Amino acid sequence: MVFFLVLILIVVIFLISCIRIVPQASAYVIERLGIYHATWVAGLHLKVPIIDRVARKVLLKEQVADFAPQPVITKDNVTMMIDSIIYFRVVNPQLYAYGVENPIMAMENLTATTLRNIIGDMELDATLTSRERINASMLQTIDEATDPWGIKVTRVELKNIMPPAAIKDAMEKQMKAEREKRAAILTAEGEKQSMILEAEGKKESAVLNAEAAKQATILAAEAEKEKEIREAEGKAQAIREIQKATADGIQMIKEAGADEAVIKLKSLEAFSRAADGQATKIIIPSEIQGLAGMVETIREIK
Repeated sequence: MVFFLVLILIVVIFLISCIRIVPQASAYVIERLGIYHATWVAGLHLKVPIIDRVARKVLLKEQVADFAPQPVITKDNVTMMIDSIIYFRVVNPQLYAYGVENPIMAMENLTATTLRNIIGDMELDATLTSRERINASMLQTIDEATDPWGIKVTRVELKNIMPPAAIKDAMEKQMKAEREKRAAILTAEGEKQSMILEAEGKKESAVLNAEAAKQATILAAEAEKEKEIREAEGKAQAIREIQKATADGIQMIKEAGADEAVIKLKSLEAFSRAADGQATKIIIPSEIQGLAGMVETIREIK
């Protein structure tokens, strides 16, 4: 009885050992009697005891391979170290298991060879400024070469480009000189622009001052002219008022019955007031002149 229980337990354990669960993003390559049989994807699977075996477990996620720096020589005979990174994923587990012995090592050697071929046709300056072109060329070449291995290369990046110390020092000095040159040019341009703006400001200020002086002169002349016109109009108005008052006075005397001599005498007084000391010559009618002489004679008799 105990023997049967032990036997049943052994059979159960054996059957359980034949159950395989493949995790997500993984694949198992199964061999039957040493020959490729199937590729198990994620899920529950049963293998035949003794006959089937898991030959290889393959990760289907995108993977990153960071390779060590490789020495390369440029077209102008400059040796430098370049390390690269490759992003890839397995698209065919069967080819990945049987295509090459060590896929990662194979890709590393392929990357180094491809990198040397590409850099060997470029000069140092072009190498330092053409990363995108180098990446694209390497991606195309490596992707085509890894197709028989069931690998899809999705991206290739140059991680570091390390020229020799002497070249690096020379490049730093060159960059420093270029920066100093650009700084000097910018400073000169700034000073030039400042001088131009200052000259334009002075020119505009002079023009505005000239316009202001011209406007002030015009306004002063107009004010003087207006003053003279006002003064002339005032004098003319005064003369008209005096003449009107005199005429009114004579008219009143005439209406009061005064004789002709009195009227002529009042006319003489009106002429003298009209002159007001401003005129140098007054034309007096002959009748008034005679009356004036008569008045002077009467004064002498008295």
